[in-house]
Amino acid sequence: MNFLIDYNLAGHAEILLGNIASQGWLELLPIRFFTFKEMNLSINSNDRIVWQLAQANQMILLTANRSMKGENSLEQVLREENTKDSFPVITIGDANRFLADRLYRNRCADRILEIVLEIEIWMGVGRLFIP
Repeated sequence: MNFLIDYNLAGHAEILLGNIASQGWLELLPIRFFTFKEMNLSINSNDRIVWQLAQANQMILLTANRSMKGENSLEQVLREENTKDSFPVITIGDANRFLADRLYRNRCADRILEIVLEIEIWMGVGRLFIP
């Protein structure tokens, strides 16, 4: 499973991938994280562009702060463009706590793994808040 990592979660993603790898999951699941830079996305890209790129590349968007208001907000994009075949957006509920609290971080990693393992269940749901 491929993830598009929101520009402000690069450090979080490194920690998360390390957590997943230390549990041995990368030997069983093909999980890859892609940055905005790797996908040629500007950090100023609006939510619509980010979501569309993730969908076009069959990626789960991992974020913490995409907007809820406006024409190109993630919320509006999901209302207008999400289909039963759309990959979900995973939102870390508390990005600061993720960095500071190992148990919270582990719960986030576990939840992401659950979603990846049963991705067909989560297609089309729009947005999932974790842990």
